[in-house]
Amino acid sequence: MCIALFMWQAHPLYPFLLLLNRDEYHNRPTTPVGWWECGQILGGKDEVAGGTWLACSRQGRVAFLTNVLELHTLPEAKTRGHLPLRFLQSKKSPEAFAEELVEEANQYNGFNLILADLCSKTMIYVSNRPKGEPILIQQVFPGIHVLSNSNLSSPWPKKPTIHSSKLISHLVFITSPQARRLEQRFKSHIDLFRESEIPVADIVKKLMNDTMKADESKLPHICSLEWELNLSSIFVEIDTPLGKYGTRSTAALTVKANGEASFYEIFLERNIWKEHTFNYFIENFVIQSVET
Repeated sequence: MCIALFMWQAHPLYPFLLLLNRDEYHNRPTTPVGWWECGQILGGKDEVAGGTWLACSRQGRVAFLTNVLELHTLPEAKTRGHLPLRFLQSKKSPEAFAEELVEEANQYNGFNLILADLCSKTMIYVSNRPKGEPILIQQVFPGIHVLSNSNLSSPWPKKPTIHSSKLISHLVFITSPQARRLEQRFKSHIDLFRESEIPVADIVKKLMNDTMKADESKLPHICSLEWELNLSSIFVEIDTPLGKYGTRSTAALTVKANGEASFYEIFLERNIWKEHTFNYFIENFVIQSVET
């Protein structure tokens, strides 16, 4: 499971900012964020299936996904982690790539996928759940958004709200308890940096280590109550018969208005927490301004 918060075209200095916790078995072989062999893609790598949960490219393309929590899964399903890679390796627009997935969407277990082209200021949300319904393809509008692991039938629009930071009205894709809490806490922090640089590493450590669990009455009741309760915190830690499961990395990806990208990651390696940062400039990026 994972949870992601992202701010899209809603800050004068940062056209894009993403915070993402990746939850997985601690013993699952994984390579931390780094440049892939081609030298064009930056992201972590799942060494079991060969895919990724989050990656970006020198050309200004970004893709990340979360799995949909469901009781029954397809044992022979295609690897969802290949979807971000395929997008980054292609030259199709986010919408065209999403349309290409329509025919094969039912071959994957449930996913929520974000596809973005920062140079064209385009972002698309894709989901293949609920089962049996057409794949959902929707444009992402400017604002603050949170994406987690629920399998609600569609993104849930909230009533427009104007904040003191003048961030544009938003759409929260999945209204799980931890998603709402993360969104509210992020807003309170971001209001302090309306037109100045954001101390991303500090915000990561303040927001993404939250172990508070949801009220049982707010859980989706898809799997066992104990499992859902353990998964309901932003930072997850669970002891299971298969080994420890939970948050094993936190990523913060930011892109400034001048095209400077920064990929910061805190990750668990051999039971030791480490951190590193990768910086680069997006190729052919046009300096952007955001109305606030």
